[in-house]
Amino acid sequence: MKLASIILDIPTQALDAPYTYAVPDDAGGDQPIEVGCAVVVPFGHRQAVGFVIGIEERIAEEWPDGLDPSKIKPIARAVSRPYFDEEGAACAQWLSERYLAPLSSCVRLFTPPGGVPRMVRANAGYWRLEEPAVGEVDDRWVVPGPAFDGFEPRKNAVKQASIVAALRAGELRVAELAAEFGAVSVALKTLEGKGVVRIERRRRMRGFAVPPARRPPEPADGAESAQPAGPFFIPSRKPPLTEGQAEALAAIDAARARETGEVVLVDGVTGSGKTEVYLQAIEAALAAGHTACVLVPEISLTPQTVARFRGRFGDTVAVMHSRMSAGERFDQWDFIRSGAARVVVGARSALFTPLRDVGLIVIDEEHEGSYKQDSAPRYHARDVAVWMARRSGAAVVLGSATPSIEALFTCSQDPAWHHVVLPERANGRPLPAIQVVDMAKEFGGGSRSMFSHALVCALAEELGVGHKAVLLLNQRGFASFLLCRECGFVPECPSCSTSLTFHERGNFLICHHCGYREAAPSVCPECGSPYLKKFGAGTQRVEAELRVLLDGMFGTDSGVPIVRMDADTTSGKGAHQRLLEEFAAADAAVLLGTQMIAKGLDFEDVTLVGVVNADTILKLPDYRAAERTFDLIEQVAGRAGRSELPGRVLVQTYEADAAPIRAAARYDRALFLRDELPKRRLMGYPPYVRMANVLVWGKDEPSVRLAACSLHDGLASAVRDFGGDGWSVLPATPCVLAKLRGTYRWHIVVKCPVEDDLSRALLPFFRKRKPERDVNVAVDIDPDDLL
Repeated sequence: MKLASIILDIPTQALDAPYTYAVPDDAGGDQPIEVGCAVVVPFGHRQAVGFVIGIEERIAEEWPDGLDPSKIKPIARAVSRPYFDEEGAACAQWLSERYLAPLSSCVRLFTPPGGVPRMVRANAGYWRLEEPAVGEVDDRWVVPGPAFDGFEPRKNAVKQASIVAALRAGELRVAELAAEFGAVSVALKTLEGKGVVRIERRRRMRGFAVPPARRPPEPADGAESAQPAGPFFIPSRKPPLTEGQAEALAAIDAARARETGEVVLVDGVTGSGKTEVYLQAIEAALAAGHTACVLVPEISLTPQTVARFRGRFGDTVAVMHSRMSAGERFDQWDFIRSGAARVVVGARSALFTPLRDVGLIVIDEEHEGSYKQDSAPRYHARDVAVWMARRSGAAVVLGSATPSIEALFTCSQDPAWHHVVLPERANGRPLPAIQVVDMAKEFGGGSRSMFSHALVCALAEELGVGHKAVLLLNQRGFASFLLCRECGFVPECPSCSTSLTFHERGNFLICHHCGYREAAPSVCPECGSPYLKKFGAGTQRVEAELRVLLDGMFGTDSGVPIVRMDADTTSGKGAHQRLLEEFAAADAAVLLGTQMIAKGLDFEDVTLVGVVNADTILKLPDYRAAERTFDLIEQVAGRAGRSELPGRVLVQTYEADAAPIRAAARYDRALFLRDELPKRRLMGYPPYVRMANVLVWGKDEPSVRLAACSLHDGLASAVRDFGGDGWSVLPATPCVLAKLRGTYRWHIVVKCPVEDDLSRALLPFFRKRKPERDVNVAVDIDPDDLL
């Protein structure tokens, strides 16, 4: 008998293991039952959708102990083609165990976006199978039939004549004919019946159309074409490599050739040509018959990154990120599954696409927190990529101008991790000088502007000669708010423990965590005072004050464009690319934005970068605050002076003596690490320990507090039985955001030595734990922050 291991598509920790079902010899449905496909199975008094993660043949002598053959239920039928193979199934199980996540949530990572059937409850408790929300789009095309030539429609058949005339210029979609001539279905049916036309269904790919294919010149008579068959793209220029780039490329090629899952950390200053190293390393991997996956941290980086990769590899590049529609992502996923895609570029989820024979995984800006998933399974893309590479023999490339402390530490400890440094820019130009502006001294000197005198002068000089500037508003965390100067009242969100953010345009207050919104009061709701002070500066307010400053600036043209990139202006589809194109097209302009503009952007005529407030992240109650401040300043500084024009950077801060700011201003990572690492070791933070953040939340605060304290006691006992020296369970405490979207939040932090298996200690405890009705619990292994 064939037995199948099935993961039920029901996201709960209670279903923490695969279920065994029999594979019938003649299952119903059009699809065979294979590993990776979705199936319908009986489950209790209902049917459920599940995913096959393994199939094995069993004979009577090998029957598993405790398994009664008479109780094995058969699979009803398969309802999809395979979404993944045995390696995908193994990865899903590893993710579930490593990150203490429901098996179904882990398997879902490998399925097409919106393309999975599911069971839904109908009337009277009846369950029915609902077809996938998205699927292939087949356009109907009209093509000439066998009787097309010489056909002459009757004089009064005007629509038939119009269709025939249009087809003489080439094949057309039915939708195009309908848009031109109105209802055409009757005329087309008549023409099809006469053999004049044929109606064909053709797959249409939604969005992200590849550049038009171009053919190379025909070879001379008797000569063989040096180009492969199929669409041809003129490749982008391949510049000669610097000595550092060549060394990095050699290290990557050697790691890939050894096929042992090694990691190469490309530690290159901004502008050192890391992307060109990736391109040439991928070219070598493709030549060896492999494929490549490239991860980028920000959607804002995708347009420029995709343009570079498609310029080199043409229509073999697939794109995957969350701003695409479900239909576009499904088409790209299916394009990858077809084997036509050889390079995948996208966000962290691109790791789980059905790309076969991967030889290279590139993680650009590997230090970025966006590579950590914030919902189950709470995986880190870097760790998953390394696991995948060790299984398949691929090489992993981590690239950054500011590598994470964990990556640097692992390079010093693990011989399979190699550290390659690119200390100079590829064009030989120097890094821009960074000037730290002490805003406390500016304030003491009588200045009340958010723009220092030095920044105003620099803007006037650069814009006056037609150059561009980038202004970063370091706005992560708690943004601008209102405060009553008489009683100290601050309007807060009724559902979250944070102040409401003030928006100048529209004069309203909003919570950026749950979306609660109200009109800004004209007087204090508590004491009636009219003295309400706006603290902090949102991008809208900075834009308004910058507009006044630029319009009154001597020596610059009036109306210098200000392109604002933040969560509000980039929420629409294609907004990132549109705004970047607008900035690129202007003669002199200012790009004002949040962290999304700090990395990956390459504009030759940007000569000035200003950091409006460098202190926001530094003041967050987060053990990574200093590292993130250092990274952000170095990253955004790299946007200036990337070509022949010299660049300069001004960093405004009230903490001019802070080590991260002083170190970043000197491009001195060693100075930063000398200050930061002893603090991490003393306080017991990564890279010297591993951590788990156990989150507890619910609507009733006493219940959450009681559950968190009880959970702490259970965890302390479990850790005491499993671990030894260096293991600890910190007391249960409220989170920094103690209330979020109407729920109260507590957490418990578990720490262990870096070489120990944290998941193995916690997994049995949470598998046995019975869930509570009113309190939710989640475990974040290796959390990116503790907020």
